[in-house]
Amino acid sequence: MTTSRPDAIVIKNLEKKFGDFIAVDKISFSVKKGEIFGFLGSNGSGKSTTIRMLCGILTPTSGQGIVAGHDIYTEPEKIKLSIGYMSQKFSLYEEMTPFENIRFYLGVYNIPPDQWEERIQWTIDTTRLHDVRNRLTRDLPPGWRQRLALGCALLHKPDILFLDEPTSGVDPLTRRHFWDFIGILAGEGITVFITTHYMDEATNCEQIVMINEGKIVASGSPSEIIGETITDRPGADLDDAFIELMSRS
Repeated sequence: MTTSRPDAIVIKNLEKKFGDFIAVDKISFSVKKGEIFGFLGSNGSGKSTTIRMLCGILTPTSGQGIVAGHDIYTEPEKIKLSIGYMSQKFSLYEEMTPFENIRFYLGVYNIPPDQWEERIQWTIDTTRLHDVRNRLTRDLPPGWRQRLALGCALLHKPDILFLDEPTSGVDPLTRRHFWDFIGILAGEGITVFITTHYMDEATNCEQIVMINEGKIVASGSPSEIIGETITDRPGADLDDAFIELMSRS
């Protein structure tokens, strides 16, 4: 018998307007604790605006939202302490070494100094950066910098990890290792909320929401979305479904 998992994220009729422009149009969905959840859409579809609202960075125009047990209107700072975020654009300090970056973010997250040694060792072990811990970050290959960014996002042991196109620009082998690690994190109860333009990657998600022009156009497991969208091609994949759904608006 499968035990129902609690919700890590619940949003209802979430809307964001910029003047007369509706960036996010009253969307609703939920994400289970420990779930790998895919949030997909073309550029300008409303993905980034939604993520910024969920991360407590942007205040919604209307609607409701709970992230890691905290209200997106009244408790944005508590949300920020409960989540990790890794952006598509590398945002760590390239003039620092991996070790220095990790130590810096321990301070940013206000992690007690008596935990620093353990968290530094865990991050270096997790990211497999032992041999380059004292090299300048700018000299590391893209895949290694990606691992460092992920390790820093996990330093404070967040309940939810937001990953915005995390494998953009890295090689297929690195992408595979990355997704293996994502599976391990989810198995440990961390909720993973991820955006990607690689549809083969998105098939690793338990549930997917696709958004276009601020509105949800599909939701469900990858196989459900494919089956409901492409009914006349038995060999269709998520790429086919994505293209079909994005072209309908």
